[in-house]
Amino acid sequence: MSTINIEDIAFVRFSVPDLAEMRAFLVDFGLAPAEESERRIVSRGLGEAPVLHIAERGGPRFIGIGLKAASSEDLRRLAEAEGVAMAPFDAPGGGHVVVLRDPDGHQVEVVAGQAPADPLPLPEVDGWNSGKGKGRVRKGKRLTASASHVLRLGHAVLNVADFRASEAWYKQRFGFITSDEIALSPAFSVGAFLRCDQGETPTDHHTLFLVQSPKGPGFNHAAFEVADLDDLMLGHQHLAAAGRQAEWGVGRHLLGSQVFDYWRDPWGNTLEHWTDGDLFTAADGSNTATLQDLLAVQWGPAAPPTMA
Repeated sequence: MSTINIEDIAFVRFSVPDLAEMRAFLVDFGLAPAEESERRIVSRGLGEAPVLHIAERGGPRFIGIGLKAASSEDLRRLAEAEGVAMAPFDAPGGGHVVVLRDPDGHQVEVVAGQAPADPLPLPEVDGWNSGKGKGRVRKGKRLTASASHVLRLGHAVLNVADFRASEAWYKQRFGFITSDEIALSPAFSVGAFLRCDQGETPTDHHTLFLVQSPKGPGFNHAAFEVADLDDLMLGHQHLAAAGRQAEWGVGRHLLGSQVFDYWRDPWGNTLEHWTDGDLFTAADGSNTATLQDLLAVQWGPAAPPTMA
């Protein structure tokens, strides 16, 4: 039994030397400033989550991730089990937070009681005419050039020093379920896609992916869900026109099935746009996959060396 079962990932937190440069990239990426000051920029998407990305002024580095507890009672239980205090969460939406460190020193902030943000409008776009159905009749489909419309943060990927140690730490505290474990041999696995345990409620194929990387512990990437495939492609075009650094995409993963598009922020941190991912319940269990499955695409370009 885990201490609590988290509901979702909440945000990622970084330190950067130039907040204006970070802001410009995040707006190009499709995030909206929720709070701006001389010390930090807090960004949100179009959904109810008040915080998705926090950038603090300082030397360039990844600080950590935020996870969402189901209730303040769960957060209090976690605090008592870890012997740490609950504190007010100093960010839009408020609430409370418990701050932990995982085995590699990554900061893990668990939040609860945040007030939801007012959703921002998503442009209305006529649907797809596919072979299965054609609902758009007697009018053309016209898209407006723009950045992608980020709805929410879907998952983060962390490089770790010891996969089994990190897996045990996250599962014991937060109730993660393995979706696909990446086995190099019957005796050794290098990582796993972990999803939230919400019982019969479907959740993303993965909220967290832990991988024992030869690069050593650190940030791998964070992935933000966008409205749909058209929106992802418009965002790709917008980022390319802005001179941003593309890394991998557009393609469709095998594990998780998402359509993906990866970009680098000005300090080399990888942020992903994705749409159309898999959803599973607790009853769907766990699978074993290979390293080739991890890097495989159902269509699109092969993974570059930077993603290995």
